[in-house]
Amino acid sequence: MVDFTGTNPLLTTIKATIEGVILPTQLSANKSAMTDDQRQEILKVLLTFSDDIPHPASGLKRADGEAYQSGGDKDTNSNNLLSNTLIRWQILAYVAGIDLTIAKWFESHLDALSILQEVGYDTEAEGLWAVWAAEGHPDPIRYEQGETGAISDTKVSGTKAWCSGANIVDYGLMTYRDQNGQSQLLIVDMHQLGIDIDNSSWQAVGMQATDTATIRFDQVQATPVGAANAYLDRVGFWHGAAGVAACWYGATASIAAYLVKAYQLKPHDYKVMYLGQIAPALALTRQYFYHLAELIDTKPEDSHELAIRQLRANVEQVARLVLETVGLALGAAPFCLDAHFSRLCADLNVFIRQSHGAFDNQRIGELISESADDCLSTQDSLWQL
Repeated sequence: MVDFTGTNPLLTTIKATIEGVILPTQLSANKSAMTDDQRQEILKVLLTFSDDIPHPASGLKRADGEAYQSGGDKDTNSNNLLSNTLIRWQILAYVAGIDLTIAKWFESHLDALSILQEVGYDTEAEGLWAVWAAEGHPDPIRYEQGETGAISDTKVSGTKAWCSGANIVDYGLMTYRDQNGQSQLLIVDMHQLGIDIDNSSWQAVGMQATDTATIRFDQVQATPVGAANAYLDRVGFWHGAAGVAACWYGATASIAAYLVKAYQLKPHDYKVMYLGQIAPALALTRQYFYHLAELIDTKPEDSHELAIRQLRANVEQVARLVLETVGLALGAAPFCLDAHFSRLCADLNVFIRQSHGAFDNQRIGELISESADDCLSTQDSLWQL
């Protein structure tokens, strides 16, 4: 296994740039709530790095930036290697530790760019992107192609729910079902007439600031991209799902850090006992991210669905453990007096619900069963060392 404990130079640059715009004391452990203007300011900074952030499954590279060729590279020192997938996850985790609303927007933006790259669609359109893939609205998206067949003669109508960043996004990459029930992708320029954005149904306390809305489209121009079912069938669907888990983990680690600081400032036996309770779970999850990043970068043609589903389930469990345990250790004070802490906790409780609980566990069990025969032919147990 490659040792990825070295510095992530891109993350270092992003941190320095953000801290040059907003003081570090404003980014964490502050007593006042982050404003929408501050979120927009940080998001603008992050968008300038969009082209530099690697796509998932884009391989290992040397510390000097050159691509690493396994078996053919003379420099075999693992300390000089970086995982492109891990670089991406570390950036998402850092942003999540600042604010989960910003992380939600930025992760969706990066995911859209990666999807377009994976389905072979080149775009020079600049601005903020989002992926809107929720389905099931009673007024579903309908795509109509005009008689000329030209892009300018195509129209989309219908309603899309659960659209985060609806009022600030420049381009939406959204799914719809065609007449044959196949999943298709459309790009919609949000700077058009015929788009109605309704935020009234978003009553969330956690993730309140995400600008999540129901969008109604009425004869709006749209551009189809990719083949039928490309969004769901591509291996990158699961690579992207792991990026969401990196956001969960980043926020979880930031909440846990409050307990470390509280114990250092005022040691207490119970505080350190609670700290000892969550530390192993965080450390093991961190190592699983490292392992999975290497797996994805060295075997990019595989979706790694089972491993990623297990990662997501584990991160959800660790997040709930940390939320409960840190709350027990610190009491009501940070929930009531520290805006960053209370916002992060409220947001994380909602964000981890992108995990689907029992449904995800059911699928994990099915995948385990499907792979059991191959494993059991060489060992007594699927989990034998």
